[in-house]
Amino acid sequence: MFSQPEITRNVYPGSLLKRMLLGAGIGLALISFFLLNVKNPDPSWPEYWMIRPLLVVPVAVAGAGLCFHFLDKYRFEKGWNKTFITVLGILGHIIALWMGMVLGLDGTLWN
Repeated sequence: MFSQPEITRNVYPGSLLKRMLLGAGIGLALISFFLLNVKNPDPSWPEYWMIRPLLVVPVAVAGAGLCFHFLDKYRFEKGWNKTFITVLGILGHIIALWMGMVLGLDGTLWN
């Protein structure tokens, strides 16, 4: 009787997975581009030195996709929220990509 109208929107569970996989795919593509251009790796590096960056970078950028998914509910409010959240999401992905590259390449290409 005295209930307030609620704003409801459909939340698709596939959208979280899609955002995380998209971020991980972008991270994997970029780190693969850098790693495949290494001609002569330093002999002091471990034998399987490429595995660490190939795992860390996609996980870091997938985490940014997770954060963007949780912020997505604020994009549907009025005003500048949509633009602000979109810019914040893009900056978050760039920072996550950079931090993933730093952590993944530490001790090898990032000296």
